[in-house]
Amino acid sequence: MRIVRTASVAWKGGMKDGVGSVSTQSKALADHPYGFASRFEGVAGTNPEELIGAAHASCFTMALAMILEQAGHPAKHLETTAKVTLESVDDGFAITGSALSLKASVPGLDVGTFTELATNAKQGCPVSKALSVPVTLSVELV
Repeated sequence: MRIVRTASVAWKGGMKDGVGSVSTQSKALADHPYGFASRFEGVAGTNPEELIGAAHASCFTMALAMILEQAGHPAKHLETTAKVTLESVDDGFAITGSALSLKASVPGLDVGTFTELATNAKQGCPVSKALSVPVTLSVELV
């Protein structure tokens, strides 16, 4: 099986004065604003790190739900937060980590087994894997 999902961005202007909008194929986001201010100054709008965090938390949580169910311990409730860190480094900025924080209610499961299953979900989650894969680029100047 191979599934391709699409997101797109439109941007006008420079880095600080520019404005952008992000849209997803599902329309979960449709021309949602983002820009310098929402990324670096806390102004309303989204930013790439927040979107990566949403993707990572949702992917991990789905992977864990599947693993728990397969282990015979379906989750009653899973709640995950991802904190994605953007830092100034020698050559500009870099995403330096994604910290997942999980609160869960899983009846009949001890903390050791739960931790092991959650670790497996973190390692097997496609977004966790994506955070270290090569990135390709194709360009067209119009």
